Amino acid sequence: MSEHMPLTGHLKELRQRLIRSAIAVTAAFAATYWYSDVLMEILTRPLIEALPESSRFMAFTAVSEPFFTYLKVGMYSAVLLASPYVLFQAWGFVAPALYEEEKKWFFPVVFVSTLLFLSGAVFAYVFVFPTAFKYLLSFSTPELKPFISMGEYFSTAAMFLVVFGAVFQLPLVMAVTAKLGIVSRKTYIAYWRYAIVVIFIVAAVLTPPDVVSQLLLGLPMLGLYFIGALLALMLGKKQG
Repeated sequence: MSEHMPLTGHLKELRQRLIRSAIAVTAAFAATYWYSDVLMEILTRPLIEALPESSRFMAFTAVSEPFFTYLKVGMYSAVLLASPYVLFQAWGFVAPALYEEEKKWFFPVVFVSTLLFLSGAVFAYVFVFPTAFKYLLSFSTPELKPFISMGEYFSTAAMFLVVFGAVFQLPLVMAVTAKLGIVSRKTYIAYWRYAIVVIFIVAAVLTPPDVVSQLLLGLPMLGLYFIGALLALMLGKKQG
């Protein structure tokens, strides 16, 4: 452990690291906002491909909607782009308070967590978006045409990406809690039936109210749960 620092010293260091992180996000935003139209085109591609030929366009219902949508695209992308530097600043702040054993775990956990989050987002974009959009748009008829707002679509798509990125953290959380002895390594396997119920309740809450979207989240969560249970059994702390 490092030498003790007065509270004012900690606050000063925290302010400096927050300022550096804010500068990094701002610099990243200057780049991502410039390409926000390209990023938005990539994000909307699964939807556009699922739309009928005659309706392959995005709409906006307010004069300022495109501006604010591109602003959000740039900001979300900037946070993602600057996240390694922000995490480095967070590490610099908390590292002196950690024991050597805890320091050894920090970078592997952060790396695996980042990898899992990106994997979840990619899974949502590549597999979930096309399937969910095709199903939801199948309810259109000659009298009922899709008219999709770009702002509303971005909010929905961003929510899906974040939700799947967060859900893919499940095996890591289970492995770490078992390793630290917070949860017994056999508990996750013993309560798998309850886990199934909880998983599909969570999927119903986090997705639109249709069965396909719920299954597209619930089934991967179920697979991730059993992967996490296996990791917990392998890595978990043996109870004395």
